[in-house]
Amino acid sequence: MGGMVRTPLTPEERDRGERLGRLLREARGDRSMADVAAAAGVSAETLRKIETGRAPTPAFFTVAALAQALGLSMDELVARCALVPV
Repeated sequence: MGGMVRTPLTPEERDRGERLGRLLREARGDRSMADVAAAAGVSAETLRKIETGRAPTPAFFTVAALAQALGLSMDELVARCALVPV
């Protein structure tokens, strides 16, 4: 990973990113972004990007950490967001 060149996202990746963001926002509820990000060990900026669908292909580790911080199971996330290619 280097430079600022980014591969354009496929429609599937964009959809998936939006679904993931929506799911995380719902799960976060009234908790602040900073609170959840800190609990997951990621920056609030990273969480914001994922929640707004601007980081549609976040690292698996990041997603797993956020899921744990939010009390979501990875199975549920994968099922609802199709994070793994079928």
